[in-house]
Amino acid sequence: MPPKRKGPLQLVHAEVNEINKQVDSLKKDVPSQDGSSEEALRKCQELQMLAQKTQKTLVKLTKADEPAPVGNYDLRKQEEERRLHNVLERLNTLFLELSPPGPSSAAGDHSKEDSKDDEDDDDDDDDDDEDDDDDEDDEDDEDDDGKDSDIDHVAGDKKPPSQSDRRIYTVLSEFKGEQEGDLSVQRGDIVRISRKAADGWWLAEDSKGNRGVVPKTYLKAGSGVDGDDDDTGDNEDDQDDSEEEEQDGEKLTNGTNRTSNWDSVKKALTEIDTTDVLSAMGAIPSGFRPSTLNKLLVEEGVTYRGSHYVQPELSQSQLSFSDLFLDADTGRVRAREVRTCVCFSLWGCRMIPTPGVGVQVLSRHIRLCASDGTQVLSNIHTVRATYNSKNSKTWSFSPKMTGILPALLDGDCFLRCNSASPNLGILFELGVTFIRNSTGEKGDLSCGWAFLRLTDDSGNPLPNRTYELLVNGGTPYEKDVAVEASVTRESPTGVFQQMLHARRQPKLVVKLRSTSNRTRTQLSLLPDTLLHSLSCVHLLALHRQLLADSLLMDRPTMQSADLICHPVLSTFPLLLDQPDLLDALRTAWLDAEISMSKAQKKDFTHLKQEFIKVYMSSVYFLLHSPSLPGHRWADPSAEEQRGRVIFATLSSLKQAQSAGGQSAGPEVFVEPTHQHLAFDVSELTFDLLGVAR
Repeated sequence: MPPKRKGPLQLVHAEVNEINKQVDSLKKDVPSQDGSSEEALRKCQELQMLAQKTQKTLVKLTKADEPAPVGNYDLRKQEEERRLHNVLERLNTLFLELSPPGPSSAAGDHSKEDSKDDEDDDDDDDDDDEDDDDDEDDEDDEDDDGKDSDIDHVAGDKKPPSQSDRRIYTVLSEFKGEQEGDLSVQRGDIVRISRKAADGWWLAEDSKGNRGVVPKTYLKAGSGVDGDDDDTGDNEDDQDDSEEEEQDGEKLTNGTNRTSNWDSVKKALTEIDTTDVLSAMGAIPSGFRPSTLNKLLVEEGVTYRGSHYVQPELSQSQLSFSDLFLDADTGRVRAREVRTCVCFSLWGCRMIPTPGVGVQVLSRHIRLCASDGTQVLSNIHTVRATYNSKNSKTWSFSPKMTGILPALLDGDCFLRCNSASPNLGILFELGVTFIRNSTGEKGDLSCGWAFLRLTDDSGNPLPNRTYELLVNGGTPYEKDVAVEASVTRESPTGVFQQMLHARRQPKLVVKLRSTSNRTRTQLSLLPDTLLHSLSCVHLLALHRQLLADSLLMDRPTMQSADLICHPVLSTFPLLLDQPDLLDALRTAWLDAEISMSKAQKKDFTHLKQEFIKVYMSSVYFLLHSPSLPGHRWADPSAEEQRGRVIFATLSSLKQAQSAGGQSAGPEVFVEPTHQHLAFDVSELTFDLLGVAR
């Protein structure tokens, strides 16, 4: 009987497996080579070409090409696309490791020879320019200009080069891009430098708007290459450049090379490049932009995260705290009133367009924060939306679910803010996290934004009622941009037309609401500035009490800045950046509360001790479990795997509680069925000076 013929998708699967094996073999061979990496570099290039060829073949495949029916064909094809993308990423990383860190001295000498002659190289390969057409990145200008604005082109009718602009450079010699992210330039080209890295590879933009890195040895300050009578001025410019380079170098880690520097540049280039490509394909509406708030979360470290805002804030003298005080009579945290404390519910969004073909949406969500219209004044909180596949333009929040509602889906939120700005309000940025089917690239897009000012023109707080907010396209810094080109902002004259027009407008529905006395009391114990889910208020209040006990009662003196041994204080803020672990703590604490008597619930000392026990035997255990995958935003497989591990751990905790009649103790850490990561002293130490705001 003849063997069954394999289909095209199976053949691609086999090819990807083979390439993967060769990449693994190549990576093992690299460390054993003595000084020479030319052979490995050549092999790496061959594998890159083979992977790219396989990728092109895969993109062209359709279900009709298969000789027999294939179940879940689209999903299988997407999986192969992801695998190929991962292979190419590995090869690119390996290529950067094998490549020299920058242009050699020979390249520098060659540039001098080329500056004298050699204008006979006009028939260069066009392939070198194709990869550079997509390398545009508006975000990199923020590092130089300090504001979010599009960069001005350096040549053509848009902007003539200025001799006084120190970022304008002339190319001394032809440079052909050798790898992804390089910018191919010709002798005499005028470029604008938007980032000067310490390794000598500078981020440049040519007159056509193409962007990439160029070695600084190929560049000369100013917009002219002829004449050698201005050497003095050039030396001064070079001195200024070296100073700027040193300043940039201070921001990088020691030993930064081209590989590590290009990683950050490529990340920014890829984000904008993907958006531009999708816009050109018509895969995303015209009003969509790269997410502004996601960029702040990714690029600013902990600055805009909830984990930063729950830490205590030092006073101006830094000898005491400005937002954490103890009530001498009760021994509890003293309540603090702030200028603004509101509770609100996200009800839903309607008429929100979705990305088109070639893009898979991994998450629909709203990122929100306090703002005065010009700057972010609180942490950035994220609430994920649900939707019906039959009506993907309508988003919902706080869906009816059995059990405890996950904090990530909880549309009931609170905001505490002490800003005195008359324009204080809540900024809502509607967003999607997507993956591009053909390349496996992930990105975050803003679908539009809305702003709810919390006071009227007279300065009075807004009444508790439902508000319909118009969703604007573009970024929060752009005005009068429609989410979709087909949706006009101008209102028609007829009544019937006005009604139809209003129904087509994208809207966000938000309700300002009141809350119970108990919740208001708990809110008054929290930091002066914080935006988070209402379902977590009681946990945040308990954490605040533990902070007050350790910092205001247990320290030998108020001037002591020694490390404090307290595993709850050292790790609790991490939960605000990992909502599923915060849910695990809520579940474990609810189970513990159910088993308490009324007298125990009224005994505040007992509550604190029990909270620490529950914390240590649930989320603290999970934080240091090797079976729990790292938290990755909008990664369905990782979220599912984390959910299974969390559920299994909480189930074992519940069994221990049932057997012992109280919260599980340290025995959960010594069970042979559980493994733990290597111990680090930072798990137990709370560093006040390191985390205080």
